[in-house]
Amino acid sequence: MRTLRGTPGTDGLSGVVGALREWQHNSAPVQLHPGDLGWFWRFGAQTTAAAVRTWSRDERILAVGLLDGPRLLRLAIAPDAQRDEELARQLAADATAPERGVLPEGKADVEAPMGTRAHELLREYGWSVGEPWTPLRRDLTEPVPDPGVRIEVTGPRQAAVRSAVQRAAFGSPVFTAERWRAMAAGPPYADGRCLVAYDGRGDAVAAVTVWSAGPGKPGLLEPMGVHPEHRGRGHGTAITVAAAAALQRLGSSNALVCTPSANTGAVAPYLSAGFQPLPETHDHCRDA
Repeated sequence: MRTLRGTPGTDGLSGVVGALREWQHNSAPVQLHPGDLGWFWRFGAQTTAAAVRTWSRDERILAVGLLDGPRLLRLAIAPDAQRDEELARQLAADATAPERGVLPEGKADVEAPMGTRAHELLREYGWSVGEPWTPLRRDLTEPVPDPGVRIEVTGPRQAAVRSAVQRAAFGSPVFTAERWRAMAAGPPYADGRCLVAYDGRGDAVAAVTVWSAGPGKPGLLEPMGVHPEHRGRGHGTAITVAAAAALQRLGSSNALVCTPSANTGAVAPYLSAGFQPLPETHDHCRDA
């Protein structure tokens, strides 16, 4: 049976989210998580659908790609298809050939799960080793300590505060209260929570969004940020501990996060919050 590439449309997104949830396992390689799709949903359902690619065989989804930006393809592959030669070659060919409508000509990046056949084949198709990333994981089978600061779960009334911390932390005007509401309206956010940390003066100092993939499966932190006026005071560690506790309450087996290896300042709060680094991963890149 031939592998078919497609786009799901808004009515097919729930099936894509369901597949991504099903593929998350403690022993599986770190790959695209339903929370990654949930975070992208801040741009709305139509934009999210337009950014998703699926590869299916016999009407079953075997791989999902998210165009997380016009030149970055992030992939997830079903556990029983990760060494599938025909699927891997189509994924690599589709990512490489601009006329196939996955990535444009010129500079681009592909994030494929380590240990999969697709990851190996990208070199054969002319892609070079790209930026290294450090995945980190915190086991949630043991109690998570109190973060030591006041934590509030964001609802519609707190959307402006949550989005303001995000904009300040990342120096970007993109995430507004309206974008938060669009994200919260997406199906993945049924298993998500936004948390805001407050200091002793009542200032909002840090924020995080966590995403469960279901009981007994790995949960994701995406994104986490500290307001620049409040850095260096342990707030990054505190909000990360709170994120782990929130995922534990949602039934997650462990908490995952992935950050560029070069960004040592971003890695430090996760280590302080009890996360352990996993083997480094890397993207594949194509120069202009």
